[in-house]
Amino acid sequence: MIATIGREIQLRKHELEDSTIASIYFGGGTPSLLTNVELSYLLHQLAQNYSIDVDAEITLEANPDDCSITQLSMWKNAGINRLSIGLQSFKTSDLKWMNRAHSVEEALTCVQRAKNIGFEAISVDLIYGLPDLTLEEWKHHIDEVIAMDVQHISAYCLTVEEKTALNKMVNEKKIVPAGEDAQSEQFLELSNRLKKAGFLHYEISNFGKPGHEAMHNSNYWKGISYLGVGPSAHSFNGSKRRWNVSNNTKYLKQFDLNAYFEEESLTLKDQWNEIVMTGLRTTYGVAIEQLTALFPLDEAFQQTLHSFQKDDMLVFSNNHLSLTDKGRLQADYIASEFFKV
Repeated sequence: MIATIGREIQLRKHELEDSTIASIYFGGGTPSLLTNVELSYLLHQLAQNYSIDVDAEITLEANPDDCSITQLSMWKNAGINRLSIGLQSFKTSDLKWMNRAHSVEEALTCVQRAKNIGFEAISVDLIYGLPDLTLEEWKHHIDEVIAMDVQHISAYCLTVEEKTALNKMVNEKKIVPAGEDAQSEQFLELSNRLKKAGFLHYEISNFGKPGHEAMHNSNYWKGISYLGVGPSAHSFNGSKRRWNVSNNTKYLKQFDLNAYFEEESLTLKDQWNEIVMTGLRTTYGVAIEQLTALFPLDEAFQQTLHSFQKDDMLVFSNNHLSLTDKGRLQADYIASEFFKV
């Protein structure tokens, strides 16, 4: 598998030959299981085939139970300079039904270990909207990560995907997800608490200390081109989207046939919708000039804008559209109202 990913890195270098890479992200699956040899090989292939900024952000996703002193040292020596650690919850029962291998104790100690090794850029993940999660428990989770003194926090609302074990448990009434009111309350508590602790709420699900906004995340939401390699990886160049097959065996078998991916070209309407959907999730907002480069702003756009402004969900300032805190609770709906169909 690693050798094939290395070949894909080489094969696709022409796609970024005029660009300098500012961010490398090892994510999806469990990249923290890579051996020292495998991780070093992939980083070497990237360095050999692409122009990489000397200050590039190089992130690796890790589970708390993988963060031994030996592993952390290996990652740092290999060139990883940022960790994204999937803590998820500080409640044992939540970790169990989510099938997380780590314990609450490991969640509490892994970040300190990483600091002791010398990592200065650490992000942790939390999940809200969990079944039976009370507001007081959620406040405790937030306070725990604030006390860890990390530079970045990502927080996601629990979603129930079809054909998953969670979906089956919900259908069988074994688990009752939090209602929309509870989810909204937890989201607002998260935003307010982290802002008071000095974090910038720069994207709906992401918070960073000033100067520590994730470059990888920010580039994605700003619509900057990116290239993804390996099974399930996605790529985007502004007008074309490409995705690799998710099945590992198919990826390996179909690689030499050049049949390991699919792609689509975005219409002007698709590009408009992409800009609106991603831009409105951020504090940067949507630049009007990006939209007018595709289509003029018609009467329907103006009416939709006025309606959301009147409801205190949207702000129009300095030729940018951005959501208010109230609007962020309905980000997907608001974005869809501006879509071209």
